[in-house]
Amino acid sequence: MDIFAPVQVLADVTTYRVLGITYNSYLGNAVNFFIYDLIKIGLLLVAINYFMAIVRYYLPVKKINDVLTKRRWYGLDYLVAALLGVVTPFCSCSSIPLFIGFLSAGIPIGVTFAFLISSPLVNEASLFLFPAMFGMKVTILYNIIGIIVAMVGGWLIGRLSMERFVEPEFLKLRSNPNKQAEGTQKVPITSLLKFWWRDGMTITKEIFPYVVLGVAIGAIIHGFVPDSLVEQYLTNDEWWVVPLATLAGVPLYANSVSVLPIVEASVGKGVNLGTAFAFMTAIVTLSIPAALMLKKAMRWQLLAAFFGITIVGIMLIGYVFNYLS
Repeated sequence: MDIFAPVQVLADVTTYRVLGITYNSYLGNAVNFFIYDLIKIGLLLVAINYFMAIVRYYLPVKKINDVLTKRRWYGLDYLVAALLGVVTPFCSCSSIPLFIGFLSAGIPIGVTFAFLISSPLVNEASLFLFPAMFGMKVTILYNIIGIIVAMVGGWLIGRLSMERFVEPEFLKLRSNPNKQAEGTQKVPITSLLKFWWRDGMTITKEIFPYVVLGVAIGAIIHGFVPDSLVEQYLTNDEWWVVPLATLAGVPLYANSVSVLPIVEASVGKGVNLGTAFAFMTAIVTLSIPAALMLKKAMRWQLLAAFFGITIVGIMLIGYVFNYLS
Protein backbone atom coordinates (compact mmCIF):
# COMPACT_ATOMS: atom_id res chain seq x y z
CA MET A 1 0.00 0.00 0.00
CA ASP A 2 1.35 3.38 -1.03
CA ILE A 3 0.64 5.89 1.74
CA PHE A 4 1.30 8.71 -0.70
CA ALA A 5 -1.26 7.52 -3.25
CA PRO A 6 -3.69 10.35 -2.29
CA VAL A 7 -0.88 12.83 -2.94
CA GLN A 8 -0.41 11.35 -6.41
CA VAL A 9 -4.15 11.65 -7.06
CA LEU A 10 -4.03 15.28 -5.96
CA ALA A 11 -1.03 15.93 -8.23
CA ASP A 12 -2.83 14.27 -11.17
CA VAL A 13 -6.03 16.24 -10.64
CA THR A 14 -4.17 19.53 -10.22
CA THR A 15 -1.92 18.97 -13.25
CA TYR A 16 -4.33 17.55 -15.79
CA ARG A 17 -7.74 18.85 -14.74
CA VAL A 18 -7.23 22.10 -12.85
CA LEU A 19 -4.27 23.34 -14.90
CA GLY A 20 -5.41 21.57 -18.06
CA ILE A 21 -1.94 20.39 -19.10
CA THR A 22 -1.80 17.58 -21.65
CA TYR A 23 -1.35 14.15 -20.09
CA ASN A 24 2.11 12.57 -20.48
CA SER A 25 3.55 15.67 -22.12
CA TYR A 26 6.98 16.98 -21.11
CA LEU A 27 5.40 19.89 -19.23
CA GLY A 28 2.73 17.68 -17.70
CA ASN A 29 5.28 15.18 -16.39
CA ALA A 30 7.42 17.97 -14.94
CA VAL A 31 4.53 19.78 -13.21
CA ASN A 32 3.03 16.53 -11.91
CA PHE A 33 6.40 15.46 -10.53
CA PHE A 34 6.92 18.85 -8.87
CA ILE A 35 3.52 18.87 -7.13
CA TYR A 36 3.79 15.27 -5.97
CA ASP A 37 7.37 15.39 -4.68
CA LEU A 38 7.03 18.80 -3.07
CA ILE A 39 4.00 17.70 -1.05
CA LYS A 40 5.47 14.28 -0.23
CA ILE A 41 8.85 15.58 0.93
CA GLY A 42 7.22 18.52 2.73
CA LEU A 43 4.99 16.17 4.72
CA LEU A 44 7.94 13.89 5.50
CA LEU A 45 10.00 16.88 6.57
CA VAL A 46 7.35 18.13 9.01
CA ALA A 47 6.49 14.68 10.39
CA ILE A 48 10.07 13.49 10.86
CA ASN A 49 11.30 16.73 12.40
CA TYR A 50 8.34 16.73 14.82
CA PHE A 51 9.02 13.10 15.71
CA MET A 52 12.73 13.79 16.23
CA ALA A 53 11.83 16.74 18.48
CA ILE A 54 9.93 14.30 20.71
CA VAL A 55 12.82 11.83 20.58
CA ARG A 56 15.31 14.52 21.58
CA TYR A 57 13.06 15.51 24.48
CA TYR A 58 12.67 12.08 26.03
CA LEU A 59 15.84 10.21 25.10
CA PRO A 60 19.17 10.93 26.81
CA VAL A 61 20.75 11.84 23.47
CA LYS A 62 24.00 12.99 25.07
CA LYS A 63 24.37 9.60 26.74
CA ILE A 64 23.49 7.79 23.49
CA ASN A 65 26.04 9.89 21.65
CA ASP A 66 28.67 9.03 24.28
CA VAL A 67 27.84 5.32 24.00
CA LEU A 68 28.17 5.37 20.21
CA THR A 69 31.41 7.35 20.20
CA LYS A 70 33.27 6.07 23.28
CA ARG A 71 32.68 2.34 22.94
CA ARG A 72 34.02 0.02 20.27
CA TRP A 73 31.17 -1.37 18.21
CA TYR A 74 33.36 -3.10 15.60
CA GLY A 75 31.17 -1.86 12.76
CA LEU A 76 27.84 -2.94 14.22
CA ASP A 77 26.70 0.67 14.56
CA TYR A 78 27.25 1.19 10.82
CA LEU A 79 25.47 -2.08 10.05
CA VAL A 80 22.45 -1.06 12.14
CA ALA A 81 22.34 2.34 10.40
CA ALA A 82 22.56 0.69 6.97
CA LEU A 83 19.80 -1.80 7.87
CA LEU A 84 17.65 1.08 9.12
CA GLY A 85 18.11 2.59 5.67
CA VAL A 86 16.86 -0.68 4.14
CA VAL A 87 13.58 -0.54 6.09
CA THR A 88 13.07 3.16 5.28
CA PRO A 89 13.25 2.95 1.48
CA PHE A 90 13.08 6.62 0.52
CA CYS A 91 14.54 8.34 -2.50
CA SER A 92 17.63 10.49 -1.91
CA CYS A 93 15.65 13.65 -1.13
CA SER A 94 13.05 11.95 1.04
CA SER A 95 15.68 10.40 3.32
CA ILE A 96 17.33 13.75 4.03
CA PRO A 97 14.81 14.92 6.71
CA LEU A 98 15.49 11.79 8.78
CA PHE A 99 19.23 12.17 8.20
CA ILE A 100 19.07 15.75 9.51
CA GLY A 101 17.03 14.55 12.48
CA PHE A 102 19.77 12.06 13.33
CA LEU A 103 22.42 14.77 13.06
CA SER A 104 20.51 17.14 15.32
CA ALA A 105 19.99 14.30 17.84
CA GLY A 106 23.75 13.89 18.19
CA ILE A 107 24.18 10.59 16.36
CA PRO A 108 27.81 10.27 15.09
CA ILE A 109 28.27 11.65 11.60
CA GLY A 110 29.61 8.45 10.05
CA VAL A 111 26.65 6.43 11.30
CA THR A 112 24.18 8.98 9.91
CA PHE A 113 25.87 8.89 6.51
CA ALA A 114 25.68 5.08 6.45
CA PHE A 115 21.92 5.52 6.74
CA LEU A 116 21.83 8.29 4.12
CA ILE A 117 23.65 6.11 1.58
CA SER A 118 21.73 2.92 2.34
CA SER A 119 18.20 4.35 2.38
CA PRO A 120 17.90 5.09 -1.36
CA LEU A 121 20.54 2.57 -2.48
CA VAL A 122 18.89 -0.54 -0.99
CA ASN A 123 15.23 0.11 -1.59
CA GLU A 124 11.82 -1.38 -2.27
CA ALA A 125 12.78 -2.01 -5.89
CA SER A 126 15.95 -3.93 -5.03
CA LEU A 127 14.10 -5.94 -2.39
CA PHE A 128 10.80 -6.79 -4.08
CA LEU A 129 11.05 -6.06 -7.83
CA PHE A 130 14.57 -7.25 -8.62
CA PRO A 131 13.79 -10.99 -8.14
CA ALA A 132 11.20 -11.02 -10.94
CA MET A 133 13.36 -8.93 -13.28
CA PHE A 134 16.93 -10.08 -12.63
CA GLY A 135 16.68 -13.24 -10.52
CA MET A 136 17.28 -14.03 -6.87
CA LYS A 137 21.09 -14.30 -7.08
CA VAL A 138 21.42 -10.81 -8.55
CA THR A 139 18.97 -9.48 -5.96
CA ILE A 140 20.85 -10.92 -2.99
CA LEU A 141 24.24 -9.84 -4.32
CA TYR A 142 23.07 -6.29 -5.11
CA ASN A 143 21.58 -5.79 -1.65
CA ILE A 144 24.63 -7.20 0.14
CA ILE A 145 26.99 -5.00 -1.88
CA GLY A 146 24.70 -2.00 -1.32
CA ILE A 147 24.80 -2.46 2.46
CA ILE A 148 28.59 -2.89 2.38
CA VAL A 149 28.98 0.30 0.29
CA ALA A 150 26.80 2.19 2.80
CA MET A 151 28.77 0.88 5.78
CA VAL A 152 32.18 1.59 4.24
CA GLY A 153 31.08 5.01 3.02
CA GLY A 154 29.79 5.96 6.46
CA TRP A 155 32.92 4.58 8.12
CA LEU A 156 35.20 6.60 5.82
CA ILE A 157 33.33 9.83 6.51
CA GLY A 158 33.47 9.06 10.22
CA ARG A 159 37.21 8.38 10.06
CA LEU A 160 37.79 11.67 8.27
CA SER A 161 36.37 13.49 11.34
CA MET A 162 34.29 15.86 9.24
CA GLU A 163 31.91 17.03 11.97
CA ARG A 164 33.47 20.47 11.64
CA PHE A 165 31.88 20.79 8.21
CA VAL A 166 28.31 20.32 9.51
CA GLU A 167 26.47 23.59 10.07
CA PRO A 168 26.56 24.25 13.85
CA GLU A 169 22.79 24.53 14.31
CA PHE A 170 22.38 20.91 13.24
CA LEU A 171 24.90 19.62 15.79
CA LYS A 172 23.29 21.23 18.81
CA LEU A 173 21.81 18.72 21.23
CA ARG A 174 18.49 20.33 22.01
CA SER A 175 17.90 20.05 25.71
CA ASN A 176 14.84 18.92 27.58
CA PRO A 177 13.22 21.91 29.34
CA ASN A 178 12.26 19.62 32.23
CA LYS A 179 15.92 18.85 32.87
CA GLN A 180 16.85 22.50 32.84
CA ALA A 181 14.55 23.25 35.71
CA GLU A 182 15.69 22.71 39.26
CA GLY A 183 12.31 21.56 40.43
CA THR A 184 10.36 18.46 39.50
CA GLN A 185 7.15 20.14 38.37
CA LYS A 186 5.68 18.36 35.40
CA VAL A 187 5.41 20.34 32.16
CA PRO A 188 1.81 20.46 30.82
CA ILE A 189 1.21 18.44 27.67
CA THR A 190 0.03 21.55 25.82
CA SER A 191 3.36 23.22 26.53
CA LEU A 192 5.20 20.13 25.35
CA LEU A 193 3.22 20.03 22.11
CA LYS A 194 4.08 23.66 21.43
CA PHE A 195 7.73 23.08 22.32
CA TRP A 196 8.00 20.06 20.01
CA TRP A 197 6.28 21.95 17.20
CA ARG A 198 8.61 24.94 17.50
CA ASP A 199 11.66 22.70 17.74
CA GLY A 200 10.69 20.67 14.68
CA MET A 201 9.59 23.65 12.61
CA THR A 202 12.87 25.46 13.23
CA ILE A 203 14.71 22.88 11.14
CA THR A 204 11.83 22.52 8.68
CA LYS A 205 11.83 26.25 7.88
CA GLU A 206 15.58 26.23 7.35
CA ILE A 207 15.46 23.31 4.91
CA PHE A 208 12.19 23.81 3.01
CA PRO A 209 13.32 26.59 0.60
CA TYR A 210 16.05 24.23 -0.59
CA VAL A 211 13.46 21.47 -0.95
CA VAL A 212 11.42 23.70 -3.27
CA LEU A 213 14.46 24.58 -5.37
CA GLY A 214 15.71 21.01 -5.46
CA VAL A 215 12.35 19.52 -6.44
CA ALA A 216 11.92 22.19 -9.13
CA ILE A 217 15.24 21.22 -10.73
CA GLY A 218 14.38 17.55 -10.37
CA ALA A 219 11.02 18.14 -12.05
CA ILE A 220 12.64 19.85 -15.02
CA ILE A 221 15.10 16.98 -15.45
CA HIS A 222 12.38 14.36 -14.93
CA GLY A 223 10.02 15.95 -17.42
CA PHE A 224 12.30 17.16 -20.19
CA VAL A 225 15.30 14.78 -20.37
CA PRO A 226 14.40 11.92 -22.77
CA ASP A 227 15.24 8.37 -21.69
CA SER A 228 16.61 7.56 -25.15
CA LEU A 229 19.24 10.27 -24.82
CA VAL A 230 20.90 8.31 -22.02
CA GLU A 231 20.45 4.82 -23.45
CA GLN A 232 22.28 5.47 -26.70
CA TYR A 233 25.55 6.29 -24.91
CA LEU A 234 25.58 3.33 -22.53
CA THR A 235 25.50 0.35 -24.92
CA ASN A 236 29.26 -0.06 -24.90
CA ASP A 237 31.68 -2.49 -23.25
CA GLU A 238 34.57 -0.08 -22.65
CA TRP A 239 35.87 0.48 -19.11
CA TRP A 240 34.82 4.13 -19.12
CA VAL A 241 31.12 3.36 -19.64
CA VAL A 242 30.49 2.62 -15.94
CA PRO A 243 31.92 5.99 -14.80
CA LEU A 244 29.97 7.65 -17.63
CA ALA A 245 26.74 5.96 -16.55
CA THR A 246 27.35 6.95 -12.94
CA LEU A 247 28.11 10.57 -13.75
CA ALA A 248 25.15 10.71 -16.17
CA GLY A 249 22.83 9.54 -13.40
CA VAL A 250 24.08 11.95 -10.72
CA PRO A 251 22.32 15.10 -12.04
CA LEU A 252 19.04 13.25 -12.56
CA TYR A 253 16.42 12.66 -9.91
CA ALA A 254 13.82 9.91 -9.57
CA ASN A 255 12.83 7.18 -7.14
CA SER A 256 13.88 3.61 -7.72
CA VAL A 257 10.47 2.32 -8.83
CA SER A 258 10.12 4.97 -11.54
CA VAL A 259 13.64 4.43 -12.93
CA LEU A 260 13.57 0.62 -12.81
CA PRO A 261 11.60 0.25 -16.10
CA ILE A 262 14.33 2.30 -17.78
CA VAL A 263 16.97 -0.05 -16.38
CA GLU A 264 15.06 -3.14 -17.53
CA ALA A 265 14.55 -1.67 -21.01
CA SER A 266 18.21 -0.64 -21.20
CA VAL A 267 19.40 -4.16 -20.33
CA GLY A 268 17.03 -5.52 -22.97
CA LYS A 269 18.62 -3.18 -25.55
CA GLY A 270 22.14 -4.37 -24.81
CA VAL A 271 23.31 -2.22 -21.89
CA ASN A 272 25.41 -4.32 -19.51
CA LEU A 273 23.74 -5.10 -16.19
CA GLY A 274 26.43 -3.39 -14.09
CA THR A 275 26.30 -0.27 -16.26
CA ALA A 276 22.51 -0.13 -15.89
CA PHE A 277 22.79 -0.60 -12.11
CA ALA A 278 25.41 2.15 -11.87
CA PHE A 279 23.10 4.50 -13.75
CA MET A 280 20.11 3.58 -11.57
CA THR A 281 21.89 3.79 -8.22
CA ALA A 282 23.43 7.16 -9.12
CA ILE A 283 19.96 8.53 -9.90
CA VAL A 284 18.30 7.31 -6.69
CA THR A 285 21.24 7.89 -4.32
CA LEU A 286 22.72 11.16 -5.58
CA SER A 287 21.10 14.09 -7.37
CA ILE A 288 21.31 17.84 -7.77
CA PRO A 289 18.13 18.32 -5.68
CA ALA A 290 19.63 16.22 -2.87
CA ALA A 291 22.86 18.22 -3.03
CA LEU A 292 20.94 21.49 -2.72
CA MET A 293 19.06 20.24 0.34
CA LEU A 294 22.18 18.84 1.99
CA LYS A 295 24.09 22.06 1.32
CA LYS A 296 21.91 23.78 3.92
CA ALA A 297 23.08 21.32 6.57
CA MET A 298 26.75 21.00 5.63
CA ARG A 299 29.63 22.76 3.95
CA TRP A 300 30.90 21.90 0.50
CA GLN A 301 33.89 19.89 1.83
CA LEU A 302 31.61 17.34 3.51
CA LEU A 303 29.17 17.36 0.59
CA ALA A 304 32.04 16.69 -1.84
CA ALA A 305 33.34 13.84 0.36
CA PHE A 306 29.87 12.26 0.51
CA PHE A 307 29.37 12.50 -3.26
CA GLY A 308 32.92 11.33 -4.03
CA ILE A 309 32.82 8.29 -1.74
CA THR A 310 29.33 7.30 -2.90
CA ILE A 311 30.23 7.69 -6.59
CA VAL A 312 33.22 5.38 -6.13
CA GLY A 313 30.96 2.84 -4.35
CA ILE A 314 28.41 3.00 -7.17
CA MET A 315 31.12 2.47 -9.78
CA LEU A 316 32.32 -0.60 -7.88
CA ILE A 317 28.77 -2.00 -8.01
CA GLY A 318 28.77 -1.45 -11.76
CA TYR A 319 32.14 -3.10 -12.32
CA VAL A 320 31.27 -6.10 -10.13
CA PHE A 321 28.08 -6.86 -12.02
CA ASN A 322 29.66 -6.25 -15.42
CA TYR A 323 32.43 -8.68 -14.52
CA LEU A 324 30.01 -11.32 -13.25
CA SER A 325 27.69 -10.99 -16.24
